[in-house]
Amino acid sequence: MDKCLCAQNIYKSYKDNCVLSGLNLTLEPGKIYGLLGRNGAGKTTLLGVLTAQNRLDSGSVTYGGEPVWENRRALDDICFSRELSGANLSGQNTFKISFYLKAASMFYKHWDGEYAEKLLEEFHLDPDKQICKLSKGQMSMVTIVLGLASRAPLTIFDEPVSGLDVVMRERFYRLLLDDYAETGRTFVVSTHIIEEAAGAFEEVIFLDGGRIIEKAPTEELISQFAYISGLEREVQKAAAGLQVLNRSSIGARTVYAVRGVKPGFRPDADVDVTPMNLQKVFVTMCGHGEEM
Repeated sequence: MDKCLCAQNIYKSYKDNCVLSGLNLTLEPGKIYGLLGRNGAGKTTLLGVLTAQNRLDSGSVTYGGEPVWENRRALDDICFSRELSGANLSGQNTFKISFYLKAASMFYKHWDGEYAEKLLEEFHLDPDKQICKLSKGQMSMVTIVLGLASRAPLTIFDEPVSGLDVVMRERFYRLLLDDYAETGRTFVVSTHIIEEAAGAFEEVIFLDGGRIIEKAPTEELISQFAYISGLEREVQKAAAGLQVLNRSSIGARTVYAVRGVKPGFRPDADVDVTPMNLQKVFVTMCGHGEEM
């Protein structure tokens, strides 16, 4: 359980499109990570590379010091839970939920069948129902069951709450936190629904332009950012010595998005200081000036 996953100088392209460029990342054991990035940032490609489902152009990925590629010993400890599809190459996906559970029991070394049954009841899923007859939300629930019941020391979820309503999204994060408290497993969750997930993330990873631009404890990162608003000259005065990431105007008022704020920040200027949440921090760092 005390093994790190390390990616070093990763490059991955599809034809002329470079998706990952010199990427470096270390995942320490016993943490819940949030992987955040815009559409097309390469999140799913990165997760596939980390779990040996995508071949690298160059670089290396190791788990506990051993390469993950074609290494059963390393892959026994890793689960990549990703979206199911109601269709396959031959048409509709007529496999039943029970088929996926049986396959998982053979593939995942740490599989917990009793926990899987409990989760099926939790989500009101019928194991005899075919995948093609499930709603998008129900398919997401199946991937959650597979990921949690795998009991893999390193478990990765790619958009696990896609299609779930707010009640079920909150239930997923509660189950995740309960399992983490019980087992101390390492989790990585990639999601676009940021703010309601923020409380579950011990650390966040921002992926932008094929590189990791930020990896930090969540609360520590958020505390560095703020909006300063007021008259231009007062805002400039208050922001002196801080990193100004964005400027905008609302009528006669100027708003700066800044980084470098210290605890108890109270500038000697007639301005308003508003803390940011994780979603605002992400937009400030990865939005490239766009409203999202």
